[in-house]
Amino acid sequence: MKTESDLMRDADARAQTYRQSVETRNVYPNADEIAALDEFDVPLPEGPSDAQVMLKQLDEIGSPATSVSTGPHYLGYVIGGVLPAAAAADRMVAAWDQCASSHANSPVAAKLEAIAGRWVLDILDLPRSSAVGFGTSATACGLSCFAAARRELLARQGWDLDNEGLVGAPEIKVVVSDIAHITIFKALRILGFGKRHLLVAKTDARGRIDPKTLPLLDNKTILCLQAGEVNTGDFDPFVPLIEKAKSAGAWVHIDGAFGLWARATNSHRHLTEGIEGADSWTTDGHKWLNTPYDSAMAIVKDGDAFARVMNADAVYATAETHAQTNLTLEFSRRARGIPIWAVLKTLGRTGVCEMVERHCRQAKMLAKGIDGKNGIKVLSDVPLNQVLCTTTGKETPADFAARMNATGKLWFGQTVWRGKPAFRLSVSSWRTTDADIERAISVLIDNY
Repeated sequence: MKTESDLMRDADARAQTYRQSVETRNVYPNADEIAALDEFDVPLPEGPSDAQVMLKQLDEIGSPATSVSTGPHYLGYVIGGVLPAAAAADRMVAAWDQCASSHANSPVAAKLEAIAGRWVLDILDLPRSSAVGFGTSATACGLSCFAAARRELLARQGWDLDNEGLVGAPEIKVVVSDIAHITIFKALRILGFGKRHLLVAKTDARGRIDPKTLPLLDNKTILCLQAGEVNTGDFDPFVPLIEKAKSAGAWVHIDGAFGLWARATNSHRHLTEGIEGADSWTTDGHKWLNTPYDSAMAIVKDGDAFARVMNADAVYATAETHAQTNLTLEFSRRARGIPIWAVLKTLGRTGVCEMVERHCRQAKMLAKGIDGKNGIKVLSDVPLNQVLCTTTGKETPADFAARMNATGKLWFGQTVWRGKPAFRLSVSSWRTTDADIERAISVLIDNY
């Protein structure tokens, strides 16, 4: 009879086999592999069934239908490859199955996530008094930061949001760039900031807010800036923008889902100059830090203000002020900060710096190798790890991407830049070597 240990060993073996195959698998499943997923589509079972059979089906049908985003040839979006240390730590997290809300529920989770938060502030050189909430995504973390910003700005106006709500409250304005990420709009929409009432700042040819055209700010304004524009990878000019915001009493939030990690480097840190003057920041672990998914950070300079807006104390469960239950959306949560701790523990400051700088160098190498070849035109400089391109011949960017992706040798996504179709290549997996970049160049210019 199969035991729990047998099942877990089988799962481990299958997971290992999958991870060891990512360099040779097609990066995206073919039509037959996707069609095979219909085998999962059966009525709800009337009774128990064999877990070993379930696991076999999950692997043999599910694994071929994955996009191999954890491999070295995936160039779509900014998706890390999950470092072995992070994957191993996440297995321990799953085995522990902790409700990582506070010290009372999980002493080990509370300790490690507190250390991880301190290390994040250290490596990103952000104000050490800040509080770090480990959330599911930059979307959820951005929502938390915007909620903290609104509550604090209203409190400065003498308005008690907790008791009075928003009816009759002073109006809080939000300034976003004309190419802000969709998740910013989503978070703001959920909080009740209607898109028609947002103040839009114009950007230059590289996607950076022009300080000269910045809408008027005051002490009831949230200014949202970008560290790493999703297409060009560029950065807003933080020094003049934050100076204007601070003189007006506005709250500054930085959307740094992947770009914030440039601050951990020697060669690209200058792109983040002045960013420490903001009031809140968001960044992902599952992008450039190469942790598993559901791994992101909301960072707020005034940690107590953050804890007040996110407080989840109950009569039967009170927690320390900066417990994760008081810094995230969830009352019950997994210890998603532990894989971040594991990466920072094993890579250290120099390891993170080397990985990010290597990807930036590889992105420039990729751009240089494809620009002007096979009808490809690189549309912008490559300040970070994003290579924005279009096609110059009869083939559209969408058709070109489809043709390249159909080879199974790489995968990348389409986008729109300044109203025109384009495609984007992102370099962010720890597995991607220079040889993988040379291989991608060969595929893209039809020499493979």
